[in-house]
Amino acid sequence: MSPLIGRTRTRGVETLSLDATDTRNALSAALVTQLAEALTDCGKDEDVRAVVLTHTGTTFSAGADLRDPPDPDALVGLLRQIVELPKPVLARITGHVRAGGLGLLAACDIAAASTTATFAFTEVRIGVAPAVISLPVIPRTDPRALARYYLTGERFTPAEAVHLGLLTTTADDVDEALAPVLDGLRRSSPQALAETKQLLTARVLETFDRDAAHLTALSARLFSTPQAREGMTAFLERRDAAWVV
Repeated sequence: MSPLIGRTRTRGVETLSLDATDTRNALSAALVTQLAEALTDCGKDEDVRAVVLTHTGTTFSAGADLRDPPDPDALVGLLRQIVELPKPVLARITGHVRAGGLGLLAACDIAAASTTATFAFTEVRIGVAPAVISLPVIPRTDPRALARYYLTGERFTPAEAVHLGLLTTTADDVDEALAPVLDGLRRSSPQALAETKQLLTARVLETFDRDAAHLTALSARLFSTPQAREGMTAFLERRDAAWVV
């Protein structure tokens, strides 16, 4: 299996880079598996103080790979793993984020994006719902602001993503924006970081415990429907779905 996750380390910060540019870093079964394995390694390594999740190419992630989708349970497991990792996980975004990619973003503890990034919950436009990714997204966002983008699939800006609660910050130079954050993490006790993260993620994990089975079943049901088949076909054929009026 070709490596789909790049790995580098600088002063205790492990950078994991989604590196499947041919598919715009779509969440394939292989990419989900390899990212989960890399996160497991980081969680066990005492020399890792924090993890930065980023990407190569112009897209952080285009969402689920429609040609090689991950098992819904595997995606739930990956999102929960990010939330539960005993080290802070930071998202570093310099490109576009769509659908399932926003689940990864929401699972991270801190998220920064360049001002050129774009975002969209595109599930409704292919006949499904943002079901599994709701596990981290809904507890961390403003419900009234989120409703518009969940229901319409519109693109939105980094400034709006900050307003929603998906992003911590946006800046022309995302690395400059993250520099003081990483400095603070490097100065913090590993024990204190792990315990403080547990305080911050307790409500998110309650959502996983309560809703994961239901949302996984919902995702599987929707993807098997005629409307989803039409939506995915239309997407792959670069045309409007039959229901567009």
